[in-house]
Formats: sequence, C-alpha cells, structure tokens
Amino acid sequence: MILESKFRAAWWLKNTHLQTIWSSQYRKIIKPDTSHQRIELVDGDFIDLEWLEPQNSTTNSPILLLLHGLEGSIDSTYIQGLLKVNETGPWKTVVMHFRGCGREANRLPRGYHSGETDDLHEVLKVIKLKHPLSKIMVAGFSLGGNVLLKYLGEKKDQLIIDYAAAISVPFLLDQASKRLDYGLSRLYRNRLLKELKSKFLRNFDGYSEKLKLTKQDLSELNTFYDFDDKVTAPLHDFSGADDYYQRCSSRQFLINIEIPTLILHAADDPFMSKEIIPPEQELSDSVTLEISARGGHVGFVSGSFPWQAKYYIDERIPSWFRQQLKDNE
Repeated sequence: MILESKFRAAWWLKNTHLQTIWSSQYRKIIKPDTSHQRIELVDGDFIDLEWLEPQNSTTNSPILLLLHGLEGSIDSTYIQGLLKVNETGPWKTVVMHFRGCGREANRLPRGYHSGETDDLHEVLKVIKLKHPLSKIMVAGFSLGGNVLLKYLGEKKDQLIIDYAAAISVPFLLDQASKRLDYGLSRLYRNRLLKELKSKFLRNFDGYSEKLKLTKQDLSELNTFYDFDDKVTAPLHDFSGADDYYQRCSSRQFLINIEIPTLILHAADDPFMSKEIIPPEQELSDSVTLEISARGGHVGFVSGSFPWQAKYYIDERIPSWFRQQLKDNE
C-alpha cells in the first residue's frame, strides 16, 4: 500500500538540501547514557551494541533495534533522536554498529555493505535468546534500511523480527550511486567517500591482501561506483560493483515481506531519483510505503521556526510501532 504522508516541511526548510543538512548538522541533542555490549560473531569478528534501558522497562519489554546509515553510529542525530524519545520507556532501545563503525576497528579484512544481512541475523539471535518473550522491532536508516528490507524479504522463514520500519532507503543501489554524481548531491558523495577512504587508509595493511590497488589508487577513487567496484565488491566476494548492486538492492525483496513494515520516503531525496521508488505492485500486502513530497534524506523537519523545529521521524516511527503492538496484543 502506498500512502501520501501527513508530513509537511517547515516553511524555512523547503529545499531538499536544507532538509537534509539541517537534520544532520544543526540538530543538537544531549545523548542519553547507554550501556555497551560486544557480540562475538561466528567468523571471529565482533559487533558493538549500545543499549538504552529505561527504568520502567522490564525483562519482557519490547525491544527496538536501530540500524544506522553509511558511516553512521550512535552519534548520528537520527539515532540520537529516537534514543531521546525512548529515554523514558517503556521500550528498550539498542543501536547496532555495523562492522568498523563501533568503538574500534574490526579484526577481519572486511567491513559492512548495503546487503550484509548475516551480521544482523546473528545480532537478532543473541537478543532473542536473552529476551525470548520480548517483541522485536527494527528501524533502519538509509543503508541500514536497505539491509533491513533485504533481510525481511530474503530470510522470511527465519525472521526474528515482529515489526519493521525503514527510512530514506536507496532501493536500487546502482541508481542511487549514479544520482550522487550530479549537482549538489556530489557534496554528500564527496564527504562520505572521504570518510570511507580515510577509514580504509588507516587500516590499509589489513585489507591489502584482498584489494588489488595501492594507497594512491584508493585515494583517487572519486565515485561510489569506483569505490564499490574496487573496494566493497572484492572485500565481500562480489565480482564487481554491478554484481553487488544487483544482488543487494532491496527493491526486489519487498514483495516477499510478511511482517508489518513501514517505509518512510521523501520524493525529493537528494540521494536518489524519483524513479527509484517502487510501484505498488512491487509491495507485499504487509508493506506500507509512505511518501512525502519533501523531506530530503533522513530529514523530515517541520515546525514554525528554527528554534521550534520538529522531527517527524521521532513522531512517526514510535507511533507506528505503538500501533502495531496495540493491534497485536
């Protein structure tokens, strides 16, 4: 089902880039205190989690797992926003850091990518083992949203999730990669690539056996396609960027999703074109795609004045999960 969103952009943030940049750069939040957990993976690597457990939560309280976007972490404002909303409970909230995005570099010569669902499955198994009676809810942002939707569609017979939500998802990775090569969207591309290349250069010796390029070659990769073709693909056993994009794009998995899932998307998202948005016939009956005309990329900022900004994600995502919990009591 496709719905028109009730979100209306702030009059002072009508532009897609203003929506995107304000939310990520100018929003200030006092981060709640969390507790750290490290999960050891079957391949010898690890995943770092951060838990927020309000005083009024119980052993069997619902658990909301948050998946960040490319080069995100618990410090991302969209993650902090939901943590702040849930600080007073009654849910427990946990942030999963993809490999290399936690407190320290990972052990193995690999990272994370838009289709890495095995790590998510291992984390969910650990959470469910400790909290067998808790409802599990998952919200994914951008890359994390793509991982989540792919997981829901490909592992529907093994799911450990009751309800899901995905925000600003790059449904077709090849198209999203191309979109970031045009106009002002190149600013986001350049910033993210700078962060990625810097991370890989710091740990280059650990990756060098699988990468057929020099440090100079890595520093000269200036598009996501080139980076994914020369770094992401070989590190994760894809034959190249095209193979990676084809196998990991989440749009092909939407028709197989069997649990209640909300997708929140802005038609003016500067990380992708409108053509990337799936038509209704590609959605299963369990999927609700909510589209707003404006909102940017993980933006969705409203409010009468800058000092009274409101963040739709902080309202809509908890509201969606509360409704699912209520409807299935």
